[in-house]
Amino acid sequence: MAGQGENILCIDIGGSHIKGTVIDYDGDYLHPYEREDTPSPPSPENIVKLVVSLSQRFSHFDKVTAGFPGYVKHGVVKTAPKLGNKMWKDFDLQEELKNKLKKPTLVINDADFQGLSLAEGNGVEMLITLGTGFGSALLLDGMLMPHLEMSQHPITKNKNYNDYLGQAALDKIGEKRWNKRLEKVIGILKVVFNYDHLYISGGSAKLIDFKLDQNISVVDNREGIKGGMILWKQFNEE
Repeated sequence: MAGQGENILCIDIGGSHIKGTVIDYDGDYLHPYEREDTPSPPSPENIVKLVVSLSQRFSHFDKVTAGFPGYVKHGVVKTAPKLGNKMWKDFDLQEELKNKLKKPTLVINDADFQGLSLAEGNGVEMLITLGTGFGSALLLDGMLMPHLEMSQHPITKNKNYNDYLGQAALDKIGEKRWNKRLEKVIGILKVVFNYDHLYISGGSAKLIDFKLDQNISVVDNREGIKGGMILWKQFNEE
């Protein structure tokens, strides 16, 4: 079991970058934040190799958590829309990292990873991430709800949320139309989830140009990596 004095290697795997640091049980950063471009092709072999390489930059850690951009069930990747579904389907990333790093390891969806860090534990809290694609996490009183892969849900006749708000869409339609789309999506989420607070993260969040409700916050996605420590705490309480 994780406890006082144990340090957690937290890895955030993204469509564009892979980031990592070591955090202690109180949530304090023990090492500078490290970042590398996601390898091409983003195969399981290449991703695991880069994570192992990143881990060697840190002097000591006791446990590992990783956030992955797709649907993850019990550490096994089911979908990976940002990295190539066929390469990743049914790949046991949790077991592979555990074996390579020789440490107890937990792997969950990357938005869930961030949501754990940002949630204050007050009612229904939701996180959406705006970057290479679209991510989401839903929490109730600080505890993760079953993951919904909102990125793959249709929002128009021929577009899902990834297609509608991801980086490719932003590049194609420009910031003005992209903001209109985001306003529409927030309106949908407000009605469907009736959240008490919505957090917006990711590289494109800085482009928001419309007034947000008081219960919506734009947050630094770097803070989301602390979810790796919180995940181990909750795991040990079960």
